[in-house]
Amino acid sequence: MTRSILPVPGLVLLALALAAPLTAGRVGATPIPLMEPAGMELLVGSGARADYGPLAEQFLTQANLAYCGVASAAMVLNSLGVPAPAVPGYGRYRFWTQENVFDVPAGSTVVSADVVRRQGMILAELAALIASHGVTAKAIHGDQLSLEQFRALLRTNLSQPGDRLLANYFRPALGQAGGGHIAPLAAFHAPSDRVLILDVARYRYPSVWVPVADLWTAIRTTDSTSGRSRGLVTIRRLPGATPPPGSVPPPGPS
Repeated sequence: MTRSILPVPGLVLLALALAAPLTAGRVGATPIPLMEPAGMELLVGSGARADYGPLAEQFLTQANLAYCGVASAAMVLNSLGVPAPAVPGYGRYRFWTQENVFDVPAGSTVVSADVVRRQGMILAELAALIASHGVTAKAIHGDQLSLEQFRALLRTNLSQPGDRLLANYFRPALGQAGGGHIAPLAAFHAPSDRVLILDVARYRYPSVWVPVADLWTAIRTTDSTSGRSRGLVTIRRLPGATPPPGSVPPPGPS
């Protein structure tokens, strides 16, 4: 008598998720939440997840409805160990917050906190704000990238620890409600051709794995404020930068 072999539950869920029917009005499949078993299977099986750990450790929820870019910028700066200013109430400890990213003189000249609270940021402002803190930040508009170029960029960037990738995309292209949004990308799963978005609006949507083709479509949509397509910001810390002061806890009680 032959004994039937039961498949691993997580793999069954992953297979079902990847075979999900098409959502009305979209070309791709339903996003897979990271914390579901199928989402964790994708993370474990991802060969390009160097950014996931550093970003997850610094995860932030955006402070208001318009601060998706601000929260994403603070996450990236902290995850790269970029020297930060002191934070009131934290003694000698220094780190980036959704307030002090605007405090550095160079940052406040790019865009003001008041303006961002009212209307958010366009792609060029996001890149310039991050670059004002001593890192290399480059804006790439979605209509400048073919699907293959986009996929190659995901594979390269998310496989190495020294850089980060932010996406400015249109939620409805992913089957979500809302408009334009900004969030870090954290991992790429080549077998399923999906990319992990760490959504900083976690009061609204979880972090999800989405088809690469869907996100490519979402970053190629037009931002009505700038009149240009949305896109990506690549960020790299400059060589020779020193660790943030106070980044190592002193002995004794904190």
